Amino acid sequence: MRGDALPDPWRAPPGQDLLALAGPLTPDLALAGYRRGLFAMELAAGVNGWYSPDPRGILPLAGLQVSRSLRRSRRRFTVTTDRAFEAVVAACADPARPGSWINDEYRRGYRALAARGCAHSVEVWSGQRLAGGLVGIEQGGLFCGETMFHHETDASKVALVALVEILRAAGGAGRLLDVQWWTPHLGSLGAVAVPRTAYLDLLPLALSLPPAWPG
Repeated sequence: MRGDALPDPWRAPPGQDLLALAGPLTPDLALAGYRRGLFAMELAAGVNGWYSPDPRGILPLAGLQVSRSLRRSRRRFTVTTDRAFEAVVAACADPARPGSWINDEYRRGYRALAARGCAHSVEVWSGQRLAGGLVGIEQGGLFCGETMFHHETDASKVALVALVEILRAAGGAGRLLDVQWWTPHLGSLGAVAVPRTAYLDLLPLALSLPPAWPG
């Protein structure tokens, strides 16, 4: 599939998340999908589904909610960025994790996107131990959170808070933090569910902004 053959989410029926099935996923195709408001996930061996959730989960940068207990937890950890990208991806891909979906194809894709400066990781450390982290894809002012993990309580939340602070520091106006689907876990941090059309309306401005990532 070429980027110009991807489905148009503006034409998708309301409430339908899965818009198309396709074969192998390439880095160029993945980036084209993000720019169109789509993302891919494997459904079966060699078959990827293209999704544009309705509603879509986003975390407004001004709406971040940090509880008192999370503020205390932050003091227990050290946060870095792009220092242990492969280790974070490997932890997120651990088949022992409930709901793990990252296969070798996606790991190779993330590695290729990281080499381009489009994929990034946030690492949360407890001493020398990797306690949690997240991986996401950045396109201009759009940051798509792909996956996260934790080995210690609150470690993934600490990673997400650090991500929001990075995006805010670059000038938060117009930036879009996409979390794909709303969950109670993300909702506790301020994530909201918006109609797909509202998400698509926000995309052009976000994509026109410079990347926020340090370095």
